[in-house]
Amino acid sequence: MPRYLLLTLLAAAGCVAAAQDDTNLARAKAVLEQYPLIDGHNDLPWAIREYAEAPHDVLAYDITRRAPGHTDIARLRQGMVGGQFWSVYIPSDLEPDEFVRVQLEQIDIARQVIDAYPETFALAGTADDVERIFRDGKIASMLGLEGGHAIANSLGVLRAYYRLGARYMTLTHWKTIDWADAATDEPRHDGLTVFGEAVVREMNWLGMLVDLSHVSHATMSDALDVSEAPVIFSHSSARALADVVRNVPDAILERLPANGGVVMVTFVPEYLSPDSVASVATVADHIDYIRDVAGIDHVGIGGDFDGISQAPEGLEDVSTYPVLFAELARRGYSDEDMAKVAGSNILRAMREAEATAARLRDERAAAVVTIEELDGPAGQ
Repeated sequence: MPRYLLLTLLAAAGCVAAAQDDTNLARAKAVLEQYPLIDGHNDLPWAIREYAEAPHDVLAYDITRRAPGHTDIARLRQGMVGGQFWSVYIPSDLEPDEFVRVQLEQIDIARQVIDAYPETFALAGTADDVERIFRDGKIASMLGLEGGHAIANSLGVLRAYYRLGARYMTLTHWKTIDWADAATDEPRHDGLTVFGEAVVREMNWLGMLVDLSHVSHATMSDALDVSEAPVIFSHSSARALADVVRNVPDAILERLPANGGVVMVTFVPEYLSPDSVASVATVADHIDYIRDVAGIDHVGIGGDFDGISQAPEGLEDVSTYPVLFAELARRGYSDEDMAKVAGSNILRAMREAEATAARLRDERAAAVVTIEELDGPAGQ
């Protein structure tokens, strides 16, 4: 073949590929315009707390300009984010008598962000709120507690956090706590204690989603045994593709259809690839895998932006979500399937949790049990 003809054919192939990419991105954006993209985990409140120039100062951090981290208003808009669970993380190595104070401070920071920019954000308490706020052109904002240590072994404190806007709680963070084993610490309970089971039941009573990112395999299994509402993994990936303890094993993925739960795939490189080198395609591989094992109704997105030091290539900040959905479109996902991954699945889980709470509140009052009553002194 003459060289000029070969070059012509290669150029033509490149034009076709570029046109296909443009078509896939256009499809992705059309879906995200119609259905809210709801991310399960963003650590902006902690980034604000740790901001070196003005710690804790929401206005000084100033997300109306290019912020130091992964998240600001312009990039959220570019990324077509329709709903966000803002993580109100607190470290698990704080002194126990600091848990509640620091947790309230983090909730305050998140609520300040929402209140400071009312043209952009609105607090959402229900799935219906999320959809209404999205239709109004704003980003529906919910809070996610990251670690059951924050309740200081008190169901009353748990209920207070719910009233302040918390709509999920990750049962543990890095450390095993008095009533639940973490994935990244030595187990002490073989999963949940009796009080831990009571925490899950009270979360069901409230309508607060039970988040199993960070917990041990045994805790995942126990929570699935106890929970009457769908569980979530707010920022985890598939363990079969990246064998780290923070990811979800097949045995748990296979139980999600019966529970209705959702794994919100994270962008943390070490949870995506054995060599911690990750890309848009790597994230899509995890979405594919969870879809294949658990089903398309049980996968979502939980980027963990502002909680990671490195992001996958092509997913560098919150502006990049449409690129991921263009990759899903390229892989043959229908518009309906992309909508499910973007947010319809987590909205369905929220609605099921809300319905469960309504039923349980008709059946009983708030629980008044203590960890000492159920587990013995000091939660042992």
